[in-house]
Amino acid sequence: MYTLEDVDKEKLPQHVAIIMDGNGRWAKQRGKLRMFGHENGVESVNQTVESCAKLQIPFLTLYAFSTENWNRPKTEIDTLMRLLVNALKRELKTLNKHNIRLRAIGRIDTLPTKVHKELTEVMSQTENNSGMTLTLALSYGSREEIKTAVQAIATKVKNNIISPENIDETVINTHLYAHFLPDVDLLIRTSGECRISNFLLWQIAYAELYFIDVFWPDFRENHLVEAILSYQNRERRFGKTSEQLN
Repeated sequence: MYTLEDVDKEKLPQHVAIIMDGNGRWAKQRGKLRMFGHENGVESVNQTVESCAKLQIPFLTLYAFSTENWNRPKTEIDTLMRLLVNALKRELKTLNKHNIRLRAIGRIDTLPTKVHKELTEVMSQTENNSGMTLTLALSYGSREEIKTAVQAIATKVKNNIISPENIDETVINTHLYAHFLPDVDLLIRTSGECRISNFLLWQIAYAELYFIDVFWPDFRENHLVEAILSYQNRERRFGKTSEQLN
């Protein structure tokens, strides 16, 4: 079984993003309600965050709740929001202990008042931490993010603040929810599903994709290490040839 010691600290991904998938199916396999899976998935979050902090990975982004997730049954949404509030309250000390800054992307204004308040409080109390940046994608959808950016840029063009010919990738990036994040180096999705699900579409343009046939509640440090080792064994060419890189 792999451990953190197996990772080459000189070739770490700077930004790891994870689609935490499979809580419901994990619970169903055990004859439990979906909420049981979400509850057990919290431990996977804790272990993953701490492992990334120990490795000194600068940025970790977790897909916690998508815009599409609002279409789920109200009881499931209520459970997810309760778990989020409890986790934020409980993990504040751990975040500060590991010098982790918490941030969020998405339509944060659409979250329930209690969740929004707790999230804002924890972000405020960790904003001076200088270690890893942990970003939660909440009420997040990448197409919504891009649409909002286009609307903001269009308004500035209309008001003669930006000239159309000056719109480049940097201008677009600065208008995204995730403007403070670098491009994703490694995208991990659990549960065996091989799709992106409207997550960080702009930011994963050159990301290495890693799909693992393990439900999120079973995802542990050794699985994270396997994903990072896979990343470290790949040749990232960014449009160039192997000969050019060498």
